[in-house]
Amino acid sequence: MDVTAPAILQIGIVLLLAASAGWLMRRVGLPAVVGYLGVGLLVSPFTPGYVADRHQLQLFADIGVVLLLFEVGIEIDPLKLGRDQRQFLWVVPLHTAATATLAALIGMAAGLAWKGGLIFGLSIALSSSVVVVNITRSVRRTTNLATNEALLSWSIVQDVTGVVLAAAVLPTLGLQGRPLWLAVLGILAFGAVTVAAAALLPQILRRLQDQPDLFLLFSVAAGLTLAAVGERVFALPLALSAFLAGLAISEGPVTALARQRLLPFRDLFAVLFFVAVGSLIDPAGIPAALKWIAVVLGLVLVVKAGSMLGIARLLRQPGVSPWQLAAGLGQVGEFSYVLASVGVAEHLITPRVYAAILCGVVATIILSTIVVRRRPAARPAALVEA
Repeated sequence: MDVTAPAILQIGIVLLLAASAGWLMRRVGLPAVVGYLGVGLLVSPFTPGYVADRHQLQLFADIGVVLLLFEVGIEIDPLKLGRDQRQFLWVVPLHTAATATLAALIGMAAGLAWKGGLIFGLSIALSSSVVVVNITRSVRRTTNLATNEALLSWSIVQDVTGVVLAAAVLPTLGLQGRPLWLAVLGILAFGAVTVAAAALLPQILRRLQDQPDLFLLFSVAAGLTLAAVGERVFALPLALSAFLAGLAISEGPVTALARQRLLPFRDLFAVLFFVAVGSLIDPAGIPAALKWIAVVLGLVLVVKAGSMLGIARLLRQPGVSPWQLAAGLGQVGEFSYVLASVGVAEHLITPRVYAAILCGVVATIILSTIVVRRRPAARPAALVEA
């Protein structure tokens, strides 16, 4: 008997359910991601009926996070940022660091130890790049071109800041029993590997541009391999390693081609990622985590999004809607999930805090993608289905 058939059938069922739920959500005017999260809850062991293999979903979610953040790293164009969004290069890092610090302090005041507070603070400070990209590409979006560019630029600078902060914070936590000096040495060594990859990968991909199958295969393989090397050899989180790997080929004419050919894979695994997040939420555990859920939602919606709204109004960028900028970025996503998973695995945060962050991911993504549409803007540019 073929033991792989049930696994293939299960993934097929999950994808069919996700596609159906996504279509249904769009029919009623909601984002497709709401359907994906709902399917995760439907096939979880915490609800009656069909139960998917969580280990298998987790594997695909991990691959999805790697490809998502690998593509985000590729997306970064430092020269364009410096030319078009110069203000963001100092405003966003300051805002991200301040939000993370305040959230960490509030987390510690609510009962977390300082190490857990750091993980909690970083989880609150970072937004979902996938959600931001989908907002700017949705056929139902009301954001104009200037607001789209501001959303993407803020998200990219925030991701870079988050990676730098994570690289600075995680070694101090003594994860996996490693002393601080060894953790710092590992980060520096992986940086050297990334620099070498940055010199080599674009040249190889340039030679494969006229061979789409090999180009795609090498791009995906390079991202997965570099991310795995960062995690297994240098003890860095997969997401952080994948982001740095994407940076390795983020410049040059080959970048747009790599991004274009990776997008279908990224979108497929993004669906599985959100299904996996939904499957981790235990409705029965929500009442015990209500205190922390309130803290998470208050920090994201009031402190984080509220301060973004104030900053956007002060910057007064032509054509940018401050409300839509704050609404689009007023959520937590894949980086928050990764950091929270590290925190609960290392016993730095409690299962209740972890559950609250997962609920925060679901609730803020749904609110963000709905609220951001409520401010019509002038004539949107070319529309692409999210």
